[in-house]
Amino acid sequence: MKLFKLLGNKKLFILLVGLILFIALMGYTLTNRGSISWPEKFTRDTVGFVQGVFYKPASYIAGFFEDISDLNGVYEENQQLKLTAAQYMMQQANYNRLVKDNERYKEQLKFTQNQLAQNKFDLHIANVTSVDNDEDTGTIVIDLGSKDGVRKDMPVISLQGMVGIVSQTSNYHATVKLLTTLDPLDPNSKAIAATAVGKENESFGMVESYDKATGMLTMTQIKENDPLAVGDTIVSSGSGGLFPRGMIIGKVVSRQVGDFGLTNTATIDPSADFKDWKEVFVVYTKEAQE
Repeated sequence: MKLFKLLGNKKLFILLVGLILFIALMGYTLTNRGSISWPEKFTRDTVGFVQGVFYKPASYIAGFFEDISDLNGVYEENQQLKLTAAQYMMQQANYNRLVKDNERYKEQLKFTQNQLAQNKFDLHIANVTSVDNDEDTGTIVIDLGSKDGVRKDMPVISLQGMVGIVSQTSNYHATVKLLTTLDPLDPNSKAIAATAVGKENESFGMVESYDKATGMLTMTQIKENDPLAVGDTIVSSGSGGLFPRGMIIGKVVSRQVGDFGLTNTATIDPSADFKDWKEVFVVYTKEAQE
């Protein structure tokens, strides 16, 4: 009775028949391995497709995490390359600075050799560590001091010309009062005995003031018969012993009658520009060193 009831259910009956046939075909394929039947092919293709569906995303995910790991390595390498590049740039900048310093020192050495050949003094190079551009107190600070033999009232020059005079010293530094502070009314101001190049035995005057408005020096006490003329180069005469002979001060741009009409004055364009210094020279006279 149960069998007939089962047979009465057509859907179930068809399913059972299909299952029996499938089992029979699988058995047949297991006994004959010379070829693959279409059900086995279908099964294998189906399994392969399902595996492919799951394998590809899994491989992509695995590759994604591998790429992240690779990115971390690339980032670290990039950071190291940036550090190396920065170090290279710093070294290149230092190299360029040393090359320029070397060229400048060569030029200065030639300059000092020419100076020493003509005058009895020594020049010691000093680095400028600070600049005070105040009109009333104009000074610079250099990295030579009393431990280096620097003394008050020593002249200081640059490649272009006279800069000023040492006003104060400490063990390792000195303050230089610039020519821009020259003032005949200031008792601490040091006037410079000067003459014209090529006319040393005939020309004489005192460079004693600086005009802040025009940026010019004034040379006074010039006699009427003095041959000093526009375009002459003015240098220290060596009189008085404070400034050695031959220190370049500037060029004459004009000459005029003095305030009281007894002597003449001359307007001097200073050779030094009083700014943008890197190094200057302290003048060590023989008397000062002794």
